[in-house]
Amino acid sequence: MKIAVFGATGSVGRHVVRQAEGLGHEVTALVRDPVKLNDESVAVVQGDVLDPVAVRDAVDGQEAVIVVLGAGRRGGVRGPGTRVIIDAMRDAGVQRLIVQSTLGVGDSRPNLPPVWRYLMFGLLLRPAYADHVEQEQHVRDSGLRWTIVRPAAFTDGPRTGVYRHGFGPDAEDLSSKISRADVADFLLGQLTSPSYVHRTPGLSYARP
Repeated sequence: MKIAVFGATGSVGRHVVRQAEGLGHEVTALVRDPVKLNDESVAVVQGDVLDPVAVRDAVDGQEAVIVVLGAGRRGGVRGPGTRVIIDAMRDAGVQRLIVQSTLGVGDSRPNLPPVWRYLMFGLLLRPAYADHVEQEQHVRDSGLRWTIVRPAAFTDGPRTGVYRHGFGPDAEDLSSKISRADVADFLLGQLTSPSYVHRTPGLSYARP
């Protein structure tokens, strides 16, 4: 497929790009600094995700869009940036949207261990959490064929392809961790699967 990736130079985005190429997808990436991508097989559009013109250039002619935007603790990019992407997709007639959010948003909040539920997202990472909430609302209101993926806390482990997904808020056997490589694996799997269209699957390893 022809796919646009937003957040391609981030810690998950790099895995998405590399795995997408391995699957034979044609990747277009919007990046502020092309040097950071360092991949000649990727079609690069230089620009910022808050720039509607640059985003439209990246979205034109694509069959799907994967959003793995990051903004650290401060937030303020995922929500507004995803809204710009959605507007560009509507204009370009691109329907399939796959967005990485985070476990703990919406009805997945009970899946978080107490330290994340009350201390991290409740206090230390509150702006980042609010950014994810805003992002998810834009996606839900988009009218597109969307999937919101909610991964647990990232690790630098390998791609295993073995993880839990689509669990309910009462799941008790979660490790609350997932490797960035496996997040990318699941995101790319949604390109050819209708299972989670208009759904918000969580993603985590099972507790050992």
